[in-house]
Amino acid sequence: MTAYNEDSIRSLDWKEHIRLRPGMYIGKLGDGSAYDDGIYVLLKEVVDNSIDEFVMGAGRTIDINMSEQKIAVRDYGRGIPLGSVVDVVSKINTGGKYDSKAFQKSVGLNGVGTKAVNALSTSFTVQSYRDGKTRIAEFGKGELVRDEEKTTTQRNGTAVTFYPDDSIFKNYHYRAEFVENMIWNYVFLNSGLTINFNGQKFVSENGLKDLLERNIDAESMRYPIIHLKGEDIEIAMTHGQQYGEEYYSFVNGQHTTQGGTHQAAFREALVKTVREFYKKDYDASDIRASIIGAVAIKVQEPVFESQTKTKLGSQSIGPEGPTVRTFINDFLKKALDDYLHKHSETADALLKRIMQSERERKDIAGIKKLANERAKKASLHNRKLRDCKVHYGDKHELAQETTLFITEGDSASGSITKSRNVQTQAVFSLKGKPLNAFGLTKKVVYENEEFNLLQHALNIEDGLDGLRYNHIVIATDADVDGMHIRLLLMTFFLQFFPDLVKAGHVSILQTPLFRVRNKKETIYCYSDEERQRAIMKLGGKPEITRFKGLGEISPEEFGLFIGEDMRLDPVILLKELKIKQLLEYYMGKNTPDRQKHIVNNLRVEMDIAEESKTEELVA
Repeated sequence: MTAYNEDSIRSLDWKEHIRLRPGMYIGKLGDGSAYDDGIYVLLKEVVDNSIDEFVMGAGRTIDINMSEQKIAVRDYGRGIPLGSVVDVVSKINTGGKYDSKAFQKSVGLNGVGTKAVNALSTSFTVQSYRDGKTRIAEFGKGELVRDEEKTTTQRNGTAVTFYPDDSIFKNYHYRAEFVENMIWNYVFLNSGLTINFNGQKFVSENGLKDLLERNIDAESMRYPIIHLKGEDIEIAMTHGQQYGEEYYSFVNGQHTTQGGTHQAAFREALVKTVREFYKKDYDASDIRASIIGAVAIKVQEPVFESQTKTKLGSQSIGPEGPTVRTFINDFLKKALDDYLHKHSETADALLKRIMQSERERKDIAGIKKLANERAKKASLHNRKLRDCKVHYGDKHELAQETTLFITEGDSASGSITKSRNVQTQAVFSLKGKPLNAFGLTKKVVYENEEFNLLQHALNIEDGLDGLRYNHIVIATDADVDGMHIRLLLMTFFLQFFPDLVKAGHVSILQTPLFRVRNKKETIYCYSDEERQRAIMKLGGKPEITRFKGLGEISPEEFGLFIGEDMRLDPVILLKELKIKQLLEYYMGKNTPDRQKHIVNNLRVEMDIAEESKTEELVA
């Protein structure tokens, strides 16, 4: 047994602790393939400080430049007081936000944000411009390497440049789509703010109304967006054609992707207000079915359930203010009621949507009950789901890392099951190819055993509030059958649970196509280009193995591909893509356009395969 005495006790300085336990400060690490990976949290921590300057009335423009692994953020606020430039980025619990008068409703109040960025960057530089003087402080992995002060003609403000440490964020890369979504949210929540990102200008005049218009296909709206604004609160909402509920919630400009007390209060207040307006006790699920809503509030000294601030835990608006629940309910009760009285066409359209949801719910009530009973029995007797111990939504530091792998066949699921992390990784095994769900109604989810059990495994029958895994990873073979299963699963999610995809929870697992090795080294390659580089690196005549299916990869090797170096391709819905047209094109009736698309891509794949086969023979 290891001795436990005074010599076992260590005191870490601030940067050592952050580097040793980065997850405590920025959530999961990742390589940038997921929207909540740590590299985006680093960027956000820096931009949040610039946003707080704008909120305080200082600086209406923020410049963000991203190239390769370098990030530069420049604002035109007041600038950090020159005597404190080093301390605010290198001393825990040091910052201006402890002065509640200076930052009444700030995003970050714990004095950790930029310290974490500093500690987790190979190079971190902060420069403050203030009244004709500037101070520059440069760090390497949290260690101060340069500190100087001089005169300047630059406008007041603060500039931060950093390079995330690639020994911590392995193989990382920023995805422009995720950064742009983050920036759009900033401008939606801050009218009058301009953010320039790599030469592109981002600005919003109508706040949350613009947010919904950007994220919704106009043709799918059942009525024009209802946009309501009050002091410290803004709400936008409409109903669409999709199944489920979709929410965007914010606190002090922070996108609370896991919701919290404010989102729960909005859902509750909406039901209460609608029932009172129509003077009928409609079922809550019928009122909220197909809703697309956004709510933003400002709270003094907000309490979040994690350092990454994805879920609000605050019960009150401020030390002396009402509860979040009362505040939102009182606002919506008056503002939404007034709006519906003034806009009778919208009120009629909303009522029709509610009544349609009521008919659909009653139509599937019987089969839904039977399906739920089957799912309970199945969970007791079959082995389709090999669950993990921690789940998304748990108050656990590993909750953000929870993953469900959806696999095809026993061999692939068996390999992943044996090599997975049982704390955070679960496996759902498909039996054969799923049904093509395009154009079908929600009734099929309960009639089809595979869909019903998958729905229950995810716990998304009544929305994303109960979602059990942060990442749903489709793990299929890289052959024609595997690609088809992948398409069928994506059709299922987009048809019935589009909010799951829009919220960034669905990804595709990348597994290596080749193993190139000699007696000294083994290199796994995910593309033909990587295979060619590996052959050149190893020289001679290395052994080359082409993996044709997941079942061919041993559990020992699989552990390398679903661990901290796991590569994921996020499923991203671009603004210009309409779900209905997308599914119609790929999963609807065959058309000349689709035939042409398949033939053209098949030729490319055949050329690559032939080239790979030739080079393997040469090697």
